[in-house]
Amino acid sequence: MPTVLMFGDSLCFHGPDGPHPADDPRLWPNVAAAAVEGQTELFAGFGWTARDAYWSLTGDPRVWTQLPRADVLVLAVGGMDTLPSPLPTYLRQGIRYLRPDGLRRHVRKGYLAAQPWLARITRGRPVALPAALTVKYLDATVVAIRALRPDIPVIATLPAVHRSSAYGFVHTARAGAERAIREWAARSEVSLLDLREVVERHVLDGHGNPDGIHWGWDGHSDAGKALGALIRSVKVGP
Repeated sequence: MPTVLMFGDSLCFHGPDGPHPADDPRLWPNVAAAAVEGQTELFAGFGWTARDAYWSLTGDPRVWTQLPRADVLVLAVGGMDTLPSPLPTYLRQGIRYLRPDGLRRHVRKGYLAAQPWLARITRGRPVALPAALTVKYLDATVVAIRALRPDIPVIATLPAVHRSSAYGFVHTARAGAERAIREWAARSEVSLLDLREVVERHVLDGHGNPDGIHWGWDGHSDAGKALGALIRSVKVGP
C-alpha cells in the first residue's frame, strides 16, 4: 500500500464550495492515492509557496514521521508563487497581526480592493515568490529528503492557471516559472505533472470555484487521475 508524501497549496484541499478536510476522497491527492491503491499524507496550507513547503519539512515533526514510510514525494507547490503580490509577502501576511480588530479589517478590505488594480498596473509584478526562489526551495526540499531517502521518486507540478478577478485576471509570471521549474526538474531527475494541461479548460471555461482559482470536482478528478498515472509510471510501491 504505497504512501504518497505530498506538499501542496490550497488547490489540494479546496473544492468548488470551499475548503474540505484533507481526507475527503474527492480531493485530487486522494484520487491519485486511490488510483495506486495507496494513501496520501498531505501537508498543505492556503497560499503555500515552495518556501512554505520547505519550512514545513524542516519545522513540522509530523513530516519527519512520514519520511521513513513514504514511497513517493509529490511537490504540488509553486503555482501560488506566480500570483501577483503588490505588497511584499511579509507586509501582506502581516495584515493579520494588526490590532485593534477594526484596523485590521479596514486595512485588509482596502488591500483586497486595490489588489486587482495594482496587479494590472504592475503587470503582475512583484509575485508571491520569484521563480529563482521557487526553484531554490524546491531543490532544497528534494536535496534534504534525498539525503535520508536517496531512492525515493520525486514528482513536482507545473503551475496551474486562474481566471481570478481578485488578481485582475493577471498571470504574467506563470510562463517564466514554468521554464525555471522544467530546467530544474531536468537536471534534478524529477518527474513533472503539468497542471495547466490537465485543468486549463476546466478553469478557464468557468467550471471551477467561483473565485477563479480553485477547482470543481471534475478538475480534482482529472488532476488526481493524471497524478496517479504518473505515480504508477515511476514504479511506486512493492
